[in-house]
This record gives sequence, C-alpha cells and structure tokens, in this order.
Amino acid sequence: MKVVQHLLSIGLLSTAVAFTPATTSRSPTALHSSTEAVVESTANGVNKGDRDILVRCASGQQVERTPVWLMRQAGRYMSAFRQYSDKYPFRERSETPSMAIELSLQCHRAYGMDGIIMFSDILTPLPTLGIEFDVVKGLGPVISTEVRTEADVAKLKDVESVNFDETLPFIREILGSLSKEAEEANTSLIGFVGAPFTLAAYTIEGKSSKHCLSTKKMMMADEDGSSKAVSQFLDKLAVMIGNYACHQIECGAQVIQVFESWAHQLSPRQFEAFAKSAAQKAIRIIKEKYPDVPRDLFCQWRIVVLGTSEGYGM
Repeated sequence: MKVVQHLLSIGLLSTAVAFTPATTSRSPTALHSSTEAVVESTANGVNKGDRDILVRCASGQQVERTPVWLMRQAGRYMSAFRQYSDKYPFRERSETPSMAIELSLQCHRAYGMDGIIMFSDILTPLPTLGIEFDVVKGLGPVISTEVRTEADVAKLKDVESVNFDETLPFIREILGSLSKEAEEANTSLIGFVGAPFTLAAYTIEGKSSKHCLSTKKMMMADEDGSSKAVSQFLDKLAVMIGNYACHQIECGAQVIQVFESWAHQLSPRQFEAFAKSAAQKAIRIIKEKYPDVPRDLFCQWRIVVLGTSEGYGM
C-alpha cells in the first residue's frame, strides 16, 4: 500500500495524521495547505467530504484531497474529556460502551475529521490470553502477569480458542454504535491493534520502559543468542492480534491501524528477527480474511531506517 504518513500538529489536537493521495508527489507545503483546507471545511464540526475518502486513499486510490484523522484520542486538553478521566479509571472508560463511545466522538464532533478512531488501548486484548493489566494514573500501564520463560508462555490461554465476543463483549457494542455514528456523520471508522513486539515488550517489562532491558535480555537468553520463549510468545500474540483486528472489522471498522510503538528499541537485526516477522504474520491473517480492508502502520522513526510499510506486508 503506497501511502505516506504526514504528521501534523493542528492547534490543540493530539497527533493527527494525513494520507498522501496515491500517485501524487506533493511537498510538505502542499500537504499542509491541503490539511488546512480540511480543517477549514470542518471548523463547525461537520465533515463535508465523502464518507469513504479515508478508506479510498488508504487503499491506494487517487482522491480529491488529503484525508486527516486523529491517530489517537488522548483528549487531555478537552474539558469534556477530563470530566471522565478525572473521575473514572482508564479501563472503566474504555470498556464501558457508553463512555467509550462518547469519548470516541468528542473530537469528531468538535473538528469533523475524516475518521473516528475507537477510544481503547493496544493492551485491551491481552486478557484474552490471561495477561492482566491496569492503567494507573500518573504511571501508565502496569502488567501483573509475568511472561519471562517458555513455561510462562505455555501457561497462556489457547489463542485459537479465543472468543472476543465472550472475552471483550464491549468491543462489538462500541464499534457497532460508532459505525452508525460514522455513517450519519459522513465519515469513516478506524479500528486499531498493537503489533506483537510492542505488546510483548509491555508484558515482559511489566510497565512502560525507556530501554526495554528485560525484553532485550530475554531475546538473547538461549545459548545461540536467540530466544525460543520470545519467539513463541510473539507467535501467540501475532495470531491473537490478527484475529482481534478481524473481529474489529466484523464489528464495523473500515480501516485497521497497527501500532509498532517500541520498534525504535531494536537493532536492525533484532527488528528483522523478532518485530517484523511477527507483525507480518498478524497482517497476513487480516489480509487473508479481509483483503479489501486497508491497513495503516505506525512504527516510530525506525521505519525510515529499515524500510517502508510494504516490508511489513501492509
């Protein structure tokens, strides 16, 4: 999928992203002008463009302008968002449909982007494997389930038997309602997942980490400098993530965004051996079941060094 991501800072918004229309060579100035036009057209919180412009552009089609959407909804600057975040813990907000739907829609109502992204977290599907986590205010994610050895990986739940409607029943309700809202608002609905390495690193570290030292040690734990435990864990996560993305599509998501947030922690060799191959497996699962649903990759700065999203099989 030959698309280029252009990161923008628009007023007080969280990070916003724009797809460069296919087969078009455009300068940053042109992209900025196009984005300004989108912001102007949605100043009153109403998206006047075609509902599928984001989907068409993400699929590699030529479109009339650059579609723009929020990559994530942190919402810290919105008083309406803080009314929820000051009162309710993150998992309650993201796993209670009425709250998650409201928080997903707040920015779209205000700015009318070309896509609505579900208010959730990349760690949300981990409990389906028996990995418990919480998001602690002021600290971030804290994962209580230890995964450091092959025995730990073997204790995790069978990934093939996961039923997301049973383990994450709120997802269908959230995306189903957002799908209707997106259609009425003339915009697209975006689902998202974390890439296998990023979820593995969070789990192994047990929290956010600047250097991922425990993960790196575990990656070299075997005598040959590799790690069967990490490879087995990544394989299990890849299947779960691929299936979870498919579940989101079945619930109404029109585009899937894949976050490889911690790829910058790896050397090129480690990236190829662990992160890339696992992500490719997850993406293959999505492509085989839903080949026409576009996929978007966020991979920190490392993607500039190690190749484009095509290397992931996007």
